[in-house]
Amino acid sequence: MNDLDNSNSADTAVAAMTTGLQGPAPEVKVTKDMVRRGLIVAPLLIAVCAVIWGMDGALSGAYGIALILVNFALAAALIAGTARISLGLMMGAVLFGYLIRLALIFLAVFLVRDAGWISLPALGTTIIVTHLGLLAWEMKYVALSLAHPGLKPTRP
Repeated sequence: MNDLDNSNSADTAVAAMTTGLQGPAPEVKVTKDMVRRGLIVAPLLIAVCAVIWGMDGALSGAYGIALILVNFALAAALIAGTARISLGLMMGAVLFGYLIRLALIFLAVFLVRDAGWISLPALGTTIIVTHLGLLAWEMKYVALSLAHPGLKPTRP
């Protein structure tokens, strides 16, 4: 009887890893909300960079904001796309997708590091502040419940 129980639990675990999720993707809604908030604060961040580092700082700030918003969108696309196929693929995409997206940000900075319009302190500061700031800001709006995955429902 015990072998039968172990076999059923193993079959259940395999089925859970190979089954895709159906329904709406809450990560896409959360990311769209973060991108919207990022576009709202972008002019302010760019202006602060312009005041501190001049025109090169403003251009670097805009580039950094664009990198982070694309990074968030790519992360949501990876999760939403792979979750529909299988949970095992989604876990791999999350792990290796993080590494790939980190490498893409490194490559994007590496390619412009010697450009005349770049200010590396402005770019680095913008990348860090935008990334952490948007994540912290979004935590206020994310529902931590299975009843309402994604964003908290609005009150009538």
